[in-house]
Amino acid sequence: MSTATIGIRIRALREKQGFSQEDLAQRFGFKDRQTLSAIETGDRRVTAEELVRAVELFGVQLDYFTDPFLLVGEGRFSWRQSGLVGRALADYEVDAGRFIAAFRTLAPQIGRETPLLRRTLALTSQSSFDNAAAAGERFALEFKLGEIPAITLADTMERELGILVLMVDAINGISGAACRLPELDVVLINRREIPGRRHFDLAHELFHILTWDAMPPEHVEDVAPKRRTRVEQLADNFASALLMPASVLDRYGDWSGLKGDDLIKRLNAAADELRVSSSALRWRLVDLKRLDRSTAAAIREDKLRNNGRTKPEKEPLPPLFSKTFISVIARAVDEGRVAVRRVSYLLGLAIDELADLFRAHGVDAPYDL
Repeated sequence: MSTATIGIRIRALREKQGFSQEDLAQRFGFKDRQTLSAIETGDRRVTAEELVRAVELFGVQLDYFTDPFLLVGEGRFSWRQSGLVGRALADYEVDAGRFIAAFRTLAPQIGRETPLLRRTLALTSQSSFDNAAAAGERFALEFKLGEIPAITLADTMERELGILVLMVDAINGISGAACRLPELDVVLINRREIPGRRHFDLAHELFHILTWDAMPPEHVEDVAPKRRTRVEQLADNFASALLMPASVLDRYGDWSGLKGDDLIKRLNAAADELRVSSSALRWRLVDLKRLDRSTAAAIREDKLRNNGRTKPEKEPLPPLFSKTFISVIARAVDEGRVAVRRVSYLLGLAIDELADLFRAHGVDAPYDL
């Protein structure tokens, strides 16, 4: 582990347990606070004796400081969730951190470089909703997302922007998350959500990644709050326009003369094609002034739920994680940089399930499997 990483973890524990730098420096036996400050910033190496003392002071295991497959004090998460409170989210954040830390640690070892530059959107919290929608439209156009942007978005984020997109089996209540590290951006998506929500969450979290410095998102965001913050509304407008650009909607013709069952039928059919929800399509058409607001508001929600079906349509789940992620893991195992059993633990999968996962992504399984 690097000196900087150990220092970051000491600082994270100090803040979590409520110590000031002066208090902790005294407990370490340092003559002044500056010594501890230099450790936390990575300017001073921690001796073996000091590391043992840290274990005793904080009541943690030694691998808290030495395990490269942990994400402690380095990543900032923004969770998109509903009704999830208490310890469950904190525990899952640790689990998700292991996936991310595995990629961050192993990718450079096999020669995969992190992106040199980060893309950003020229938006602030003072930007208008029209500005955010225009940015979504431009993104879909400039990155050539095609006639169904929802299908190509994840691959474009990984290939063109260097954003790691991971499909995960999240705990109940979590839709997705964005994670910012000094050297890496990650989006997590609950693959068990219905496709329309899954794709909208992906575009929504992309907005947070691209605007993180200008308007950092909240650590926890409610999917359906009583009142949305302006930043979340901007993210929604961006996501809606990206997934449903005006040029793509042109092929569905005129909506203004449709009412009743005819309108509902076309909304549901178009939403299915675009892999979005009928409700999201309805309000996108209103924003584009292609559908009257009062007409849209009069549509009963149950007529659009599940895009007009009594139950969500069953379709194959996307494979866990992503091909980029699995390719890094497979090569790292094959080169002996990490053991298969270690990978099995990090990803929460049995070894047989790992072999199936490699096949699902079209990646050659390491020799161990």
